[in-house]
Amino acid sequence: MNTARIAPLVEPIPALSSEASARAHRQMLLPGFGEIGQRRLAAARVLVVGAGGLGSAVVPYLAGAGVGRIGIIDDDIVELSNLHRQIAHGVADVGRAKVTSLAESVRALNPGVVVDEHRLRLSSGNAAEIFAAYDLVIDGSDNFPTRYLTNDAAQLARIPLVWGAILQYSGQVSVAWHEHGPGYRDLFPAPPGPELVMNCAEGGVLPGLCGTIGSLLATEAMKVIAGIGDLLIGRVLTYDALRARTREIPFARDPQAAPVTELVDYELFCGLAGIGVTESGDAAAAAEIGDGAVGVLETADLAEFLHREAGVLLLDVRSGAEFTGRRIRGAIHHDIARIDAGDLPAPPHRSESRVVVYCERDPRSVRAVHALAAAGWTDVMYLRGGIDACARVLPDLIVRGSAAT
Repeated sequence: MNTARIAPLVEPIPALSSEASARAHRQMLLPGFGEIGQRRLAAARVLVVGAGGLGSAVVPYLAGAGVGRIGIIDDDIVELSNLHRQIAHGVADVGRAKVTSLAESVRALNPGVVVDEHRLRLSSGNAAEIFAAYDLVIDGSDNFPTRYLTNDAAQLARIPLVWGAILQYSGQVSVAWHEHGPGYRDLFPAPPGPELVMNCAEGGVLPGLCGTIGSLLATEAMKVIAGIGDLLIGRVLTYDALRARTREIPFARDPQAAPVTELVDYELFCGLAGIGVTESGDAAAAAEIGDGAVGVLETADLAEFLHREAGVLLLDVRSGAEFTGRRIRGAIHHDIARIDAGDLPAPPHRSESRVVVYCERDPRSVRAVHALAAAGWTDVMYLRGGIDACARVLPDLIVRGSAAT
């Protein structure tokens, strides 16, 4: 692994104002940083993708440190469920654009920072133009299409990318800078199937984890700008909050990787576009996921399927609390954690019974179907979109309140 120091990213501004010097006094005392490092921060233009859990931690640290220009991209609004972890927003911001709320936090913290509000969804059509105005990009997004898009756009713009990801109790951070080492695609050549991906809305996230990973992202960005320290190029730093442990995973360029020459349709690349029944009229169409084919039942066909088929077993593999909160009428409960541990539910009494597995959206149900199929269960499928889709499409099938699990 090459740990050679890389030259500072930007040239410093000629001088700091007296206010900027007073504000940054304690970081200018740092060995190897000094006033010249602070003047480089003031000259830097940093783009942050995402104004949620990671963005609301990254951006204030960049502003407090004196980064001269910060761009924020996000098309979402603040919701009450965001506030346990997205601490740059407050109750009064609920319903407002996240970029506006976060920009106001920056101006309150450091009025000398220029903030660009990009209230839009990053896409293949706008990324090149936006990235051209910045020296470095930080990816704090929460989905694979945006991560691949951000990586490719940064590579084509020849600027460094600092990226991070969080879920439940763990997070990871790395730096992708194609001129100096491997990038995101070298670590993840292909995205996982959409049915295997769990997000924070489904799996949850520990609030402090956003601050931990967010501060690491801001720190790596400042190291890149100032040209100090050993960067996380060719290394992924992982953090397990439950065990209070960090781990470093080295990786290198993939010699088989195709060169990035253009921005593509990343929804399609990640398998999120055009998803539907693969055989017209067949509600149990097969979908290739992971290492084999599993049955899929579309939500719109669930009611008819239950009416038409005899002996259907509905299996809810979410947590007990989720099952109590809401469930599909007639379902039984068996937590995915038990299935992962090898504790399978009792098979249907009738050998001809069809089994439909569901979770909140998809990832846990797909894992359960693979496990049950591997154990010899037949006629097992998962409900595409889970109970989340069912509650929207077929609300009459949803029941709430305590039930035997």
